[in-house]
Amino acid sequence: MKLQSALILTVVFAACPVMAQTSSRDMKGGLERTQPSAQHEPGTPATPAQPAPAKTDSAAAPAEKVDPAKEAAIRHLLEVTDASRMTETVSSGITEHVQTVMSHAISPDRLPKFMETFNQKFKAAAPSNAITDAVVPIYARSFSMEDIQGLTQFFQSPLGQRMVKTLPDVEQEAQTVGMQMDQKAAMEVLRGMSDEYAELKRLLPPDKSAPEAAPATPPAPAATPAPAPGATAAPKPAAAPGPATPPTPGSAPAPKPAPAPPQQ
Repeated sequence: MKLQSALILTVVFAACPVMAQTSSRDMKGGLERTQPSAQHEPGTPATPAQPAPAKTDSAAAPAEKVDPAKEAAIRHLLEVTDASRMTETVSSGITEHVQTVMSHAISPDRLPKFMETFNQKFKAAAPSNAITDAVVPIYARSFSMEDIQGLTQFFQSPLGQRMVKTLPDVEQEAQTVGMQMDQKAAMEVLRGMSDEYAELKRLLPPDKSAPEAAPATPPAPAATPAPAPGATAAPKPAAAPGPATPPTPGSAPAPKPAPAPPQQ
């Protein structure tokens, strides 16, 4: 569902400029049709209508040209900074996100085949060399030739190479820490607003940091009522006879009980 919503939003955002241009043209055309035309004076030749200027399509504009020497320096800088590995990291992140989302929409037996097809088409649609070609003009606009040469010299140094190898992991860890802090802060704010908005209590997970409630105290045993005056107290049950205790060595034997008299 998240992927479907993202795709729908992408299509809507992409269509918004076209819809805006179409609406603008339709509105402009409607206004021109509703406005009264200039009245033609008798005996005066009518002025022919001027053709509308052709509109240039921004998509058809030629690609930005970069000085060949500067382009070669930029591509060398991208090689020194291992930009292709960063591109692969971004692509891997997108692939993992797609797999996570689609695992909730496709049965497990169909998911491997789906991801295999997606990866093949994704790599064909966004090859790394095409991304590099698109990045070169951005570097050319942002940095001068001297800047690019200075950056190349730095990243070729031991410190620069260490930064190239370490910076992706540092950035990922920093992003993870920042995301966790933001999530914790947002959850605390939402819990603080749950008293005013009762709907939040059903949506928020339980607060594990809250102290647990003390267990309820068991009720005291009921007191035995005292016997009424004049009533005979119920006899206590006789204790069950315990096992016979063996005689201690050296002690006198216990007397035998007297035989019972014969019954008449």
